[in-house]
Amino acid sequence: MKTSPIRCELDHLVVGAQSLDEGAGYIADLLGVSPVKGGVHPNMGTHNVLLSLGGSVYLEVIAINPDGDPPEHPRWFSLDNPAVRQTLKEGPQLLTWVARTPDISGLTRLEPYTACDVREMSRGDLRWLFAFTPDGECPGDGLLPHVIEWRGNAHPANTLPDSQCRFKSLKANLAPGGSTGATIAAMGLNPILSGSASEDDAVGLHAVIKTPRGEIVL
Repeated sequence: MKTSPIRCELDHLVVGAQSLDEGAGYIADLLGVSPVKGGVHPNMGTHNVLLSLGGSVYLEVIAINPDGDPPEHPRWFSLDNPAVRQTLKEGPQLLTWVARTPDISGLTRLEPYTACDVREMSRGDLRWLFAFTPDGECPGDGLLPHVIEWRGNAHPANTLPDSQCRFKSLKANLAPGGSTGATIAAMGLNPILSGSASEDDAVGLHAVIKTPRGEIVL
């Protein structure tokens, strides 16, 4: 595997839900604080709510927008995957995570991101570049992050109220010496993701969040 020319840091966590109201309620019940309104993504047919996790890290709850037009391409974060849709019928779930980089162009030289299509996106005052997988699926079944490059100084975390919740760590089932762990290392994300989730955990990705109620595993 080639060494990555990019260095990344955690941007946000992505929780999928069958509906935005259900997802917002799930987070409010779990963490003890309600997410705030985000907005709509017209080109993706989705909408979201957001919650600060301290500093420049936040949590995004995303769902298919029932009032939006279906996109001509697969939605992001595996939201068009039939298996994921079935899982979300059982309740909201942490789907994946997003890392930010100052130069997303370097991503195309790192497996498995070489096939990604980098597109310009916007919502309100926010402008960013996002690396889309060809089929809309999450890289590495959600264990590898999607990658984003924010344009300008605007960032969602800048305007979110302090939730008193703080991101602590991500845990996942990473095979020793496997390609996923090697990619994480090449992106400089080892301090974010540790390979210590339960071996019999079918989901494989969990976030540990410090809240006023104590540490919560998402």
